[in-house]
Amino acid sequence: MEHGGDGWKVEEVPGDCGYDFPEDENVKKYFVTSYEWCRKAQVIDLRAEGYWEEMLDTTQPAIVVKDWYSGRSDASCLYELCVKLLSEHEDVLAEYKSGTVAVPQNGDTGWSEISHTFKDYGPGVRFVRFEHGGQDTVYWKGWFGVRVTNSSVMVEP
Repeated sequence: MEHGGDGWKVEEVPGDCGYDFPEDENVKKYFVTSYEWCRKAQVIDLRAEGYWEEMLDTTQPAIVVKDWYSGRSDASCLYELCVKLLSEHEDVLAEYKSGTVAVPQNGDTGWSEISHTFKDYGPGVRFVRFEHGGQDTVYWKGWFGVRVTNSSVMVEP
């Protein structure tokens, strides 16, 4: 969607001035942003994933979205997450926005998880649109912005 600055890049954990990912030893890579806004999105078709319309409309199972983000120890950055539940015609039926999260320089916090659970969202949900991104706040050429990995969308029984 947006590839500001030097665009998106894929790097290996922990990366320069980065942190190991302690939650899952299988996570070996992450996406990193640059000095201008970088955003990417994916749309998940719930019917194509095996969820039938009647179940989505009547049971309305919880839809849990998660993302992990981190900065570098030598540069501050910004992070945003926006997830929308969409109808068949891509009308927004429910939405979660994290707002802009400031990740401080030298904040020895490592990786942070952000999550949201959609419940009682009403009938008609057919798609989940997951969008995240960020940028660094020091405006250095290269990839000093937010790092994102291990994103997920889960439909709970």
